[in-house]
Amino acid sequence: MGMLKEFKDFAMKGNVVDLAVAVVIGGAFGKIVTSVVNDVIMPPIGLLLGGVDFSELKILLKAATAETEAVTLNYGAFINTVIDFLIVAFAIFMVIKGINATKKKQPAPPPPPPPAPSKEETLLTEIRDLLAKK
Repeated sequence: MGMLKEFKDFAMKGNVVDLAVAVVIGGAFGKIVTSVVNDVIMPPIGLLLGGVDFSELKILLKAATAETEAVTLNYGAFINTVIDFLIVAFAIFMVIKGINATKKKQPAPPPPPPPAPSKEETLLTEIRDLLAKK
């Protein structure tokens, strides 16, 4: 039972729960971004480039036969994925930038006072001063 209790304590820590929520929200956000890229951004770009559908761009490496499918290099899907990533990265950057802007600017704490001299240093200073007077 000790291991089960230890696992429960681990799983219920705030960091683990926060991470789980972030993963779920991130997955949903990724789907939204993919839809924005595929359905909103790429069609106008394809239209500007002469009706090109990026998801269909590929290089045929080996033609299909009766027994096998065609082997293609799907670089259009890669372009869509890179654009997805750039949009997600920019969105996360903007969120973090907003969070940092809302944080109160706290003044730097004053430097700590210098430590008091030790007994040895005080004694040596007194001896030096006495010798300087002679």
